[in-house]
Amino acid sequence: MSLYVKTPLVDMLSLNNSQRQVQVKMDAWQPSGSFKLRGMDVLCSQMIHDGASRLVSSSGGNAGLSAAYAGRKSGIPVTVVVPDTTDAETIGRLRQEGAEAIVYGSVWDEADEYARQLAERVHGAYIPPFDHPLLWKGHSTIVDELAEQCQTRPDCIILSVGGGGLFCGVMEGLLRHGWTDTTVIAVETEGAASLHVSCQAGHLVTLDGIHTLATSLGAKRVAAQALDYALHYKVISYTVSDAAAARACVHFADEFRTLIEPACGASLSLVYDDVPILRDFHHIVVEACGGAKISLDTIENFRSEYMK
Repeated sequence: MSLYVKTPLVDMLSLNNSQRQVQVKMDAWQPSGSFKLRGMDVLCSQMIHDGASRLVSSSGGNAGLSAAYAGRKSGIPVTVVVPDTTDAETIGRLRQEGAEAIVYGSVWDEADEYARQLAERVHGAYIPPFDHPLLWKGHSTIVDELAEQCQTRPDCIILSVGGGGLFCGVMEGLLRHGWTDTTVIAVETEGAASLHVSCQAGHLVTLDGIHTLATSLGAKRVAAQALDYALHYKVISYTVSDAAAARACVHFADEFRTLIEPACGASLSLVYDDVPILRDFHHIVVEACGGAKISLDTIENFRSEYMK
């Protein structure tokens, strides 16, 4: 039995008109709070099947929460290493899920290096947050569900990119279903645009640092497979400001009574702001990837600061 759930595809009535249909894939409603549970379900289940008695993950929050959820449901102890940018509420949620939470490093990359070393020391299975084929296999189920839910094949799918796991999974699903004519818009915030700068350079680039509200997008280097997809298929790499991402979080909360974090708001900002790049698309799906690193107080702070 799957730990993740099939999520609804919901019309964005505030944005739909006779020329364009916009729909949201509601992975913010996954039990762990984000799409990450899809991939973690597949990867953690395989590791446990292969004999793992402990799981060790690194995360800016959401991957760790999904790993912790998978471990709790499977009766396997989980340790999650997070950088010191992780808020106390997220650390509290990890511990509530029964996971050991260790704070290490100033960015995810440093936390990840420590998690790999720790997994070796404790003889645990290392669970990466985005760069693994089994994670992508799990995330590809988004497209399997869209194939059942969409009355018309989308000509555009908008999603957020951090390390690239969601992007790789959606691309895998699109290829499996033969939807190679669907354009994917891969969105990052300006302070965490590792895919964007790599696309411009034509090779993988490691950022000097992460400078964004959308800390869940904070991988200094995107997965190699993500760059390969971006360079060889119908993919548009796009960046938005933190302010745009924050405003989208507020709009989404008002419209759907659901909290999402700026990492998710980045993608939704394109449709809320009606950016020119969308003018030629008529059937748009936005992946509402979710995220647990958000609160009502934060949304209200965004409203005060960015909705003036």
